[in-house]
Amino acid sequence: MEMQFFIDFDGTITKDDVVGVMIETFCREGWKEINDRWERKEISTEECARQTFKLFGAADGELCSMLDSIEIDDYFIPFVETCRQKGYQIYILSDGYDTMISYLLKKHGLTDLPFFANRLVREDEGYAIACPYENRDCGQCGTCKKKLLNKLRKEGSTAIYVGDGYSDTCVIEDADVVFAKKSLLAYCREKKIPAIPFESFQDIVRIL
Repeated sequence: MEMQFFIDFDGTITKDDVVGVMIETFCREGWKEINDRWERKEISTEECARQTFKLFGAADGELCSMLDSIEIDDYFIPFVETCRQKGYQIYILSDGYDTMISYLLKKHGLTDLPFFANRLVREDEGYAIACPYENRDCGQCGTCKKKLLNKLRKEGSTAIYVGDGYSDTCVIEDADVVFAKKSLLAYCREKKIPAIPFESFQDIVRIL
């Protein structure tokens, strides 16, 4: 059976939410209220980022230092190797930022993994967000994972989604199999959406 894996990045491939660590490290007070509004889906990812970046202060070198402190799941590389051996495709779908994902994938020798994410734009006055994969009909997320999954999935293949949070709640409706943890698992249980609990990619490797 051909399988395609669609995987969230922040908090799923990484042990900590990279954007969350960035905000907690470099933002002045007020960011939590903005994030809470995003989690309640009162504002979009794009609007959340615009408001948050007004409170943000970090030089490029400081961002790199922060990224060097981020760890990935201990079993993600073995998972990737297993998928390669079996010919399974992997796509990373993220509502985070391309610069951070690219940096961390390069650090771990995973530059061949395709990913789709928002763009972190450097401006004279700081940073901004660009959303090349948004769904204008919805406008909630910067990266519409649901639209991407349906565009990338092959007919006859099994689409497997792996995620942990708020930006994953829409896409799982169209996945054939869902691996979930943290708030995404709680959401699946609340909405009675079938999902396989996991703690790390070791659990997924065992099933494969």
